[in-house]
Amino acid sequence: MSGAGRFEAYDEDEGYDGPFDGPFEDENEGENERGTEYDGQGAVSGDARPSEPDGTGGTDGGNGGGNGGDGGGRDPSRPPRIPMPRISVEDSGLPLPEPSGITAAPLVLPHDVLKSLLGAWALAACSAAEAAAVEEHLGACGTCADEAQRLRAAVGLLHQPESLDLDPTLRNRVLESCLERRQPAIPVPEWTAPYDAETARLYALLQDIGDAEWHAPVRLRWFERDVATSRRTTVAGVIAHLMSVDGLVAVALGLEDPLGEAEGETPLAPAARTEACWKASRFPPTRSVGAPWREQSHSIVRTVSFAGGGGQLTVPYGDFELPLRDAMLDRAFECWVHADDIAEAVDYPYETPSARHLNQMVDLAARMLPAVLAARRRAGLASPGAARHLVTAGAPGRSLRLEIEGSGGGEWLIPLDAPGAVGSADHEVAHVALDGAEFCRLAAGHVPPAEAAAGQVGDREAIRDVLFAAASLSRM
Repeated sequence: MSGAGRFEAYDEDEGYDGPFDGPFEDENEGENERGTEYDGQGAVSGDARPSEPDGTGGTDGGNGGGNGGDGGGRDPSRPPRIPMPRISVEDSGLPLPEPSGITAAPLVLPHDVLKSLLGAWALAACSAAEAAAVEEHLGACGTCADEAQRLRAAVGLLHQPESLDLDPTLRNRVLESCLERRQPAIPVPEWTAPYDAETARLYALLQDIGDAEWHAPVRLRWFERDVATSRRTTVAGVIAHLMSVDGLVAVALGLEDPLGEAEGETPLAPAARTEACWKASRFPPTRSVGAPWREQSHSIVRTVSFAGGGGQLTVPYGDFELPLRDAMLDRAFECWVHADDIAEAVDYPYETPSARHLNQMVDLAARMLPAVLAARRRAGLASPGAARHLVTAGAPGRSLRLEIEGSGGGEWLIPLDAPGAVGSADHEVAHVALDGAEFCRLAAGHVPPAEAAAGQVGDREAIRDVLFAAASLSRM
């Protein structure tokens, strides 16, 4: 469209020459945002209207600009209304200016003022200049230096420790300190320490978990006739299992059987006792099983202490029996293994036993291996051994050197041909090296025998028999 009533686009830098309804009023009293004036007749004064290509300065071929205009474009001498963005010297590529080299003069403060700043300095609350003045003063004033050292030590007591977890050795150090000052009237036998420690560690774990986590699924794992077997239960079910098997030691000591008055003969095998305990409960075990288990463990330790060591007392396990000392160590071992199962189920950090206790657990397993090897041969699960030599009890025979590295480490010579034989370095036919915790997990049925040994040299058949015998020590 052209002519009257037609809209024509214009640039922001061009003036508007159309009709107006009245004066252009704003805060500049008639001066619009472009610095132009309207004279009431449709003419625009100032430099708002750029010149046309023909130089006339008008859009209709008229005689130029309005009042006071020069008919030309914008005055080049005037600065732009909107300045261009400034460029940082870092972005310009030019070299940076040299620093002025002016440094602040050090503070010179009197002794009293510096002494009053010691507290703020110890808390790192001084300015840089004040801290420099205080530190320079401390090098020359012994009194203030001693005071600053005391204040820094006091500030250290105000900080939160990095970890709120107690030192795992704190319990032993406190007990040792107490026993150095006052010997117990009835001492706890040293061989019960692993059981006492492992039950205490497991109970601490149970105190840290919520009610819902007592129902977290836990899978019990063991080897049965060289086949990996497992049984699913809960955290509470594991505690009920420990309490029922610990009951074998309790009954041997004359304490109450946790299974109570069961119908018929009370089972002696650990797996049968566990099944009976689970079936006797009308509802799945809950958090309430924790207190009876802990009280039973306390009663066992107290009774053993009063009995003075138990003498020749044995604990039956169904198809075999163990001396009381070994049975207590066996219960400590199983408590740690199942505590580790619980910790894995509830995502709780759990450490291996102390090196001294772990060494005792490894020693028990190593002493049981010859009898287990003989039983496996009778059952046809171990190779008869072409080079096997039967010897009389107490005589040296073919042996395997079991080397345990790391925590709980040591070396054991395992007789291979007869339970009554004695391990001998002169008759060594194989050598196996394992980590202490790894060997215990193998004996617990948590590691396949073929994957357990870190190093093995010698008779492969003997090595296989010993590793599978170690795995067959496991049970539910």
